[in-house]
Amino acid sequence: MSSNLLNKKGQMTIFVIIAIVIVAGVLIYLFAFRGKSESISAEFMPVYNSYTECIKDAVKEGANLAESQGGYTQLPAYEPANQYAPFSSQLNFLGFPVPYWYYVSGNGIIKEQMPEKKDIESGIASFVENRIGDCNFDYYRQREYSIETGEPKVAITIQDNTINAKVDQEFLVSKDEKTSTKTTHSVSVDSKIGSLYNTAVEIYEKEKNEAFLENYTIDTLRLNAPVDGVELGCGMKIWNAYDVDKELRAALEANIVAISAGKTGRAKGYYDLDITDKDVSFLYSSDWPYKLEINGNVDNGVMRAEPVGTQSGLGIMGFCYQPYHFVYDLSFPVLIQLTDGEEIFQFPVSVVISKNLPRKAELSSIVDSERDDFCQTGKNEVSINVYDVNLNKIDANLSYECFDQECSIGSTKQGEFVGGVPACVNGYIIANANGYQQKKQLFSSNEEPGTDIVMDKEYDVNVELMSGGKQVTQGAFVVFNKETENGNESVSAVFPDASKIKLTEGLYTIQAYLYSNSSVVIPASTKTDCQEVSQTGIVGILGGKKQSCVTIEVPETKIESALSGGGKTQTYMFTTDLAKGKIKLFAEELPKPDSLEQMQYNFESFDGLNLEVDFA
Repeated sequence: MSSNLLNKKGQMTIFVIIAIVIVAGVLIYLFAFRGKSESISAEFMPVYNSYTECIKDAVKEGANLAESQGGYTQLPAYEPANQYAPFSSQLNFLGFPVPYWYYVSGNGIIKEQMPEKKDIESGIASFVENRIGDCNFDYYRQREYSIETGEPKVAITIQDNTINAKVDQEFLVSKDEKTSTKTTHSVSVDSKIGSLYNTAVEIYEKEKNEAFLENYTIDTLRLNAPVDGVELGCGMKIWNAYDVDKELRAALEANIVAISAGKTGRAKGYYDLDITDKDVSFLYSSDWPYKLEINGNVDNGVMRAEPVGTQSGLGIMGFCYQPYHFVYDLSFPVLIQLTDGEEIFQFPVSVVISKNLPRKAELSSIVDSERDDFCQTGKNEVSINVYDVNLNKIDANLSYECFDQECSIGSTKQGEFVGGVPACVNGYIIANANGYQQKKQLFSSNEEPGTDIVMDKEYDVNVELMSGGKQVTQGAFVVFNKETENGNESVSAVFPDASKIKLTEGLYTIQAYLYSNSSVVIPASTKTDCQEVSQTGIVGILGGKKQSCVTIEVPETKIESALSGGGKTQTYMFTTDLAKGKIKLFAEELPKPDSLEQMQYNFESFDGLNLEVDFA
């Protein structure tokens, strides 16, 4: 019993000590924070309201900045353009950079940089953290308020029509020995950035999956530029590549802006995407970065469809047709703007046409990681010397091509380059120098320590064509073919558009074609073509066949120009000849083509015509 009493007394002592400690702690707290209150008194409320409004303003500014910059408040790393790809990673829109959601990088790779919603929230949060440090409380400090703030920590939540911001920051206000503090501040701001972003992502995903901008561009290209086709006629059909470029840009401006993403309520038309009720604009300006490459029968900016004479025995005595096929690589930016009231969310994308075809729908399938890595692969140090034909050293820009990839490696100084070249077997060193023809030389960088390159000087030469004692000023063209170690090189002089050309020393095969007006008419004709085809059903399975006939109608065709002269020759052109700056050619005449028979005769006689060359 004595032991139990002692135990109970010990327990009571412990409880008493704990109670004393609790009471002392409460007293110390009340003493230390005398005059302070967690509740905000009416006297301090204007200060806190001012701070809350400052937070709201910062959130609005951050949201507006993100809307104008494709969701970014802090721009991603800038990637510059180069001569191969005119796009940087940002579109300059009215002097303000807007990051592309996808674009063609400087090394020809399509890259994607669409921010996720959490990235936008994080960006606005960082903006607010930096911005609220500039809140101005001078009005209250002049009235003897003391205001102290701690380091802010901001969390942003974006909803469709609002932005909720939670700011954890100690904000202490005191005056006349009274103090109030608050550490958590929550505000809600009206903003459509959430719904605008969601619609932007919907449009972007549609473009990724369907490439609708590329499909509109293909239609515009085929309607406003020569792509492929056949025209009847014996005259040479030509287009000026610069005019084609100009007309194509104007057509793109008109067609891109006509695209509508809105739900119109009417029957879906050609330009209607029927995606959203929001106001959406698609913008393209011919002043923005733009890349156009035209491949095919193109020389010195002149696109040609050369006439072909058919042989007799095809139902017509013989006529001419002009087949043409041009391959376009085209890329340009489109800025997509979504508007709701006074708010505008915008982001640019690159439209990519490769070899007359739209890019593949999924961007990930386009990215060629090998191309991205090739220029960064292990490099071997080599020595390259560049000379002219007289073995004088010249400075040139050098690049190295391996398969379909090309990397800039630097330039020569006083005709010599020593540096690293990516390892490759049977690649090509490509040298470019002002006033010289590009030189492409086989070189295995992983086996050879170096190489010497000899470049041919280019000469500007005016071509003058004579026939029948008179100078030919129109309706003719001359082709200069030269065999080189890399294959045939062809340069054409076209009258009257491009009679000045660039030539280098070498052996040339020269062909001149003269055309004159013609009034020959090929009458309309009808032809029936029959073929045996397999039948359907059981009879077809057993090998049964039947005749299927198609009637082909050829309409009446007027040939406005036809071959009326020309000639062929082969000659070696020395630098002393080319330095004179003028070549005079004398072509033979043929009878004026005034009938189908005469046209046929002229085509058959052309191979026997001679061409004389004189250097003025």
